[in-house]
Amino acid sequence: MTANPALKPSFLHQPLHLLYSALFTAFWIYTGLTTPDMKNWLMENTLTLSMVIFLVAFYNIFRFSDTSYTLIFLFLLLHVYGSQYQYAENPFGEWLKAQLDQQRNNYDRMVHFGFGLLLAYPMHEVLAGALKVRKFLSYLLPVEFILSLSSIYEVVEWLVADVAYSGAEQGMTFLGMQGDIWDAQKDIALAFAGGLIAMSVAFALRKNQARQP
Repeated sequence: MTANPALKPSFLHQPLHLLYSALFTAFWIYTGLTTPDMKNWLMENTLTLSMVIFLVAFYNIFRFSDTSYTLIFLFLLLHVYGSQYQYAENPFGEWLKAQLDQQRNNYDRMVHFGFGLLLAYPMHEVLAGALKVRKFLSYLLPVEFILSLSSIYEVVEWLVADVAYSGAEQGMTFLGMQGDIWDAQKDIALAFAGGLIAMSVAFALRKNQARQP
């Protein structure tokens, strides 16, 4: 489950990476063509484009494992689907709301939890493989990064909403608060919990492999 930057087959010789790229591009275009709110879609996809540019720029410098590329791919799909609608109006979240008799559309909560759960391990690979961070820290730091990045994201999201939307109600709709005054804190806590679970599982698996003859 660890990256091996010494072995770097070209992108065209990586069928899984080609498949993920094609599927993501098709889905990204689909959400852009079908979104009912282009302004929201564009703003939400700044994060998506930033991550894609990072992955492309460093593809031949540091190669993630297929496990990490799968986790990143899943997170990008979650986020892009979220960008297709205002989070409070996400169709899957509305379906869950009805099925589970929930008080709010919780799709945004799923994405924040997914941020920690799906991206902590790729961060671990960078720390352990590229930066050669000590083993314990390579598991601890991703959780701290998830917590820090989630906090920064909430601040940036607030600033974007304040600048891009003139009305307080429109800004709160963009933020997906749905009347919850503790929305930002809960989002941060869920991302932190996701990262903690991911790193705990990865650490336990490594310990188990180390015990095997």
